[in-house]
Amino acid sequence: MIILVSGLVLFLGVHLVPTLPGMRNRLLESYGEKRYKGVFALISALGLALIVIGYSRAPSEPRLFNPFPGAIAIAPIAMAVSFVLLAAANMRTHIRRAVRHPMLIGIGIWAMVHLLANGHAKATLLFGAFLAYAVIDIISATGRHAVKPFKPVAKQDAIAVAAGILLALLVMTFHRQLFGVRAVVWGI
Repeated sequence: MIILVSGLVLFLGVHLVPTLPGMRNRLLESYGEKRYKGVFALISALGLALIVIGYSRAPSEPRLFNPFPGAIAIAPIAMAVSFVLLAAANMRTHIRRAVRHPMLIGIGIWAMVHLLANGHAKATLLFGAFLAYAVIDIISATGRHAVKPFKPVAKQDAIAVAAGILLALLVMTFHRQLFGVRAVVWGI
């Protein structure tokens, strides 16, 4: 579990830097924007790799709680909503304008459903950490007024919905091959 924890600390730690504007601004001044973004991307990639490796190597036991049947039942719909929000996050959509922080809310939905649908220690650690990150970042982004104004384009909403649903269906279909657990009865 040390590898998983190390990956979470690196990945989520670097993603929490923007919640500390003073630190972020000092790093930008010290490194410059390109180098800051390069280091950010490098630490993120390393952290993500450690998360994947650490999760795959961590034991499934102990089980901390029994999965909630309701979470398992709503998971396909929740994941479709989550993927649509993630797709809409960097587009000029009405969804993004209405929700304000669609990426963080999408991550929160993904993490909450997976947290409640699992119960194993490693899953609780992984999804609990991502849920905590999403909550902290939403609170920070709201307090910092981190939403830039833009004019929504309906076509981009259609693209976000179509892409999000398509990606959710693909992930659900191949969930067992990707993550070792069959998510839907029609999955392969």
